Amino acid sequence: MQRQLLEIVERFSAARVLLVGDFMLDRYVFGDAERISPEAPVPVLRVLERQDRVGGAGSVALNVAALGAHVTCCGLLGQDAFGDRVEQSLRESGADTRGLVRAQDRPTITKTRLVGLAEHRHRQQILRVDDEVVQSPSVDDEHRLVALAQETLPNVDLVCLEDYAKGVLSPGVCKSIIDLARKQDKPVFVDPARAPTWERYAGATLLTPNRAELEIAVGSRVTDEDLSGAANELLERHNLVALLITLGRDGALLLRADAEPQRFPTIPRAVYDNTGAGDAVLAMAAVAAAAGATLEQCTQLANVAGGLEVSKFGCVPITREEVLHDLAHDGRRGAGKLRSVVELKPELEARRQRGETVVFTNGCFDILHPGHVELLEKAKSLGSVLVVGINSDASVRAQEKGDDRPVRTQNDRTRMLGALESVDYVTIFDEPTPAELIEQVCPDVLVKGADWAHLVVGREFVESRGGRVELLKLVEGYSTTAELDRIRGHKDR
Repeated sequence: MQRQLLEIVERFSAARVLLVGDFMLDRYVFGDAERISPEAPVPVLRVLERQDRVGGAGSVALNVAALGAHVTCCGLLGQDAFGDRVEQSLRESGADTRGLVRAQDRPTITKTRLVGLAEHRHRQQILRVDDEVVQSPSVDDEHRLVALAQETLPNVDLVCLEDYAKGVLSPGVCKSIIDLARKQDKPVFVDPARAPTWERYAGATLLTPNRAELEIAVGSRVTDEDLSGAANELLERHNLVALLITLGRDGALLLRADAEPQRFPTIPRAVYDNTGAGDAVLAMAAVAAAAGATLEQCTQLANVAGGLEVSKFGCVPITREEVLHDLAHDGRRGAGKLRSVVELKPELEARRQRGETVVFTNGCFDILHPGHVELLEKAKSLGSVLVVGINSDASVRAQEKGDDRPVRTQNDRTRMLGALESVDYVTIFDEPTPAELIEQVCPDVLVKGADWAHLVVGREFVESRGGRVELLKLVEGYSTTAELDRIRGHKDR
């Protein structure tokens, strides 16, 4: 079975998806909030940085592109600069934006989050401002959307509808596109809105609700015992082929009108953030189906994508390479704390946006001892997330600590550190010093043992960004050299 899934993922580059939905822009305004306005009892935000990201259906598009498939985007944007940014970001990801219509009766949906930093490091969202007009498309825009979808349908394998209840997926648009797709025998996958309006999705192939969305559609709470019955009622009522219900740590449930319910357990993982899991599930299920997967295989792969997404912070697209790696290693990699720098950077940025403080320390950690454990516990107490950089085996050997160093391989050292509750991430560096790694991680707090007070690599960089350096007193009687000398002494006797 695993080999079949790997073969499907290898075919992703040939998959073609039409994505219709609510495209939007997520804006972040970061600044110092260190005083109260004299005009009113509110914080004054002195802007330091701005970031723009594609959100809504755009997040699904980024996931489809990251999986290596081709995606054509269809939706409404305003005739404004924010619409330009959404379109440009999507194009840069490799998405086809010819189906994005510039509407005259609404702005580009934009969510602006004001994030304050106290003492330059503790991020806290102060306010969110939504700029939007929630209504169905005008008659002209509805005709344009449907015409664009009809024009694109012959060139795609599958249609995705991503509904954030912002108006684009009106009953008329949904019915027209689903009818057109069925006539051409093209599957339609839907991520439904959190609303009891599933009649607009009638005739679709697959809906991917979570439990809460299913309960909203049913109109009541649904127990585990009632889950299959409630889902089958919705299948019949709305003439759906299947439902893929995501159940968090309980995996997923696939229900079809012509088959028995199937449960798919998920691999246990460290859950950091559920943000973006629904987008990742829809994108994976759609790309897998477009690549020839069965609904069972789509569900298995969607489980993998959702699990990888919740092990990250924020809406970070899951790449085809990550999926291949996870499948090849039976998911063991996803449960650990080891990250490459490329994987680590977007996760740390997303955690910062949620107000978390990143702490970094580094070392060889060749023989893990109580002194190391206490140092790491103290380091973690200085922030919310602790990143530990360890020297690779080659880097340790280059330090000429001895012919038998490192005693333990980098894989063993990573596993030992990852078992500590205080450690959130472990990353390996090959360079003689962690200077380059520190500039990639951009820690808010840089921690070293007090014996390094004369030379703290990365101090200038961290302090130039408003961060700080903390020198922690070491536990007396413990050091790797002392431990090795003691072990060697016992061997000599």
